[in-house]
Amino acid sequence: MLRVGVIGYGYWGPNVVRNFHSLGSAKVVSICDQSEASLRRAKQAYPDVHVTTDCSELLSSPEIDAIAVITPVWTHFDLARRALLSGKHLFIEKPFTSTSQQAEELIELAEKRGLVIMVDHTFLFTGAVRKIRQLIDDNTLGKLYYYDSMRVNLGLFQHDVNVLWDLAPHDLSIVDHLIGQKPEAVVATGAPHLNGLADVAFMTIYYPDNVIAHLNVNWLSPVKIRTTLIGGENKMLVWNDLEADEKIKVYDRGVNIVGKEGVYDLLVSYRSGDMWSPKVEATEALKAEMSYFVECVDKGQRPFNDGLAGLRVVRMLEAAEESLKRKGEAVYA
Repeated sequence: MLRVGVIGYGYWGPNVVRNFHSLGSAKVVSICDQSEASLRRAKQAYPDVHVTTDCSELLSSPEIDAIAVITPVWTHFDLARRALLSGKHLFIEKPFTSTSQQAEELIELAEKRGLVIMVDHTFLFTGAVRKIRQLIDDNTLGKLYYYDSMRVNLGLFQHDVNVLWDLAPHDLSIVDHLIGQKPEAVVATGAPHLNGLADVAFMTIYYPDNVIAHLNVNWLSPVKIRTTLIGGENKMLVWNDLEADEKIKVYDRGVNIVGKEGVYDLLVSYRSGDMWSPKVEATEALKAEMSYFVECVDKGQRPFNDGLAGLRVVRMLEAAEESLKRKGEAVYA
């Protein structure tokens, strides 16, 4: 039984507590939050769980094996470092840290102490991403051409990070998982309109072999859209995460090129075949992720969404931030 302490019971914390609580292999021992109102809600939902405003109680407790840090990113490094120094395994909300240097220090510390770090890249555990990964692995899509995502809505505005740091980590963790290559360059453009932080942004990531990823993130959209296009040599797909049933649609459509003697001899033919919607597993992603965390701690194995995966996302965000400051100048990896 993994005994867990959760720091942060605001927006995402209740979901983390609920899913840990639902596992037979884990137990939430204590919840910490600075808000008395949040703690009252926690106590009402879980009367047997200890609540406190002092995170030191959780970090120093011998009754706790792992700490879940579900707090703003600027607090991550200090809390994570203290947890690791106290010998606790770490589950931490995305993005992993505010800087790549902080991430590297935490990874090194966990390695020295034999502790597990898992970064909460929840989308990797959705049925949709698992199915897309399967379609890539079994070569259904063929050689990847592009990943094009729109993740927009009205709010929630953050006061400590811009829209890239808030929304882009979802897609950055997905492209890191699906494409599996180191980016060659990152370009980002955007603008602030309300509170001095960019609330509309566009990010392009260049990979080897002409694979390209493009992200559109926006807090100022009149509608909520969660749509991704993935193009391959053999097949292409559309993933609409807001669709209740047919989240993924695979299209047997594409372009065939014949005759390669010279540029003027190229013949282009268009392929338009069937469309089908593969079955997508309907399990709750966060619960699957929590279960995987417990398994990794129990078996002493490295999760695929470990500190290194978190570091790769932070590096892409840093590059995007630098490009944003330079009005879209390419930042090379």
